[in-house]
Amino acid sequence: MNLEVTQEFSNSLYWISLVAVVVSSASGVLKSGFRQFDLFGVIIIAITTGLGGGSLRDMLLDVDVFWIQDQVFFIASLVSAIIIFVGARLFSISPKLFLIPDAAGLAAFSVAGTMVALVAGSPWLVASFMGVVTGAMGGIFRDMLCNETPIVFKSPLYATAAWLGSLAFIVLLDNGVGVTVSAVFAGLSIFVVRMVAIRLDLGLPKFQLKQ
Repeated sequence: MNLEVTQEFSNSLYWISLVAVVVSSASGVLKSGFRQFDLFGVIIIAITTGLGGGSLRDMLLDVDVFWIQDQVFFIASLVSAIIIFVGARLFSISPKLFLIPDAAGLAAFSVAGTMVALVAGSPWLVASFMGVVTGAMGGIFRDMLCNETPIVFKSPLYATAAWLGSLAFIVLLDNGVGVTVSAVFAGLSIFVVRMVAIRLDLGLPKFQLKQ
């Protein structure tokens, strides 16, 4: 698809990416915090969660890694980690609360990843999958560092929601819908689908050998 990179597109990408970093980093703190890691360990996992998916995407697309090019993203991840770390020591937090910022990060990063891939000239199908990579890989890195099976492989409609939302974003853009509206619609769709799937335990069929 022919994509015109307007000022609106650039601004939307920047702010969506920033929100994604903040909420994903928060999910990393909440997940690692319940493993009783110290402050340094929590910060490392938060930064890995917030920046890992986008870093892998940029390396695969052979473009400048976003947080190295603009350290605001690194600072945002670090500040988010420290705020949540301190807040968790002051207020009682449910162990499952991390699922909310995790879903928000999945939604925002999936849209941002798709946008970056489109700007890099990727075909629409590859661009949508790059949205999945961006949205899911930070959580995979987080869970591996916490010595757990990545949630994307066992939790209801995780990567599936991300991919469908990324495809919806591309379809909307291709049909002349503004980038901001398309991004908000796609992101909210991913978030809502993920939350509903968790609530109702909806998921894809699991692999099982015939007995």
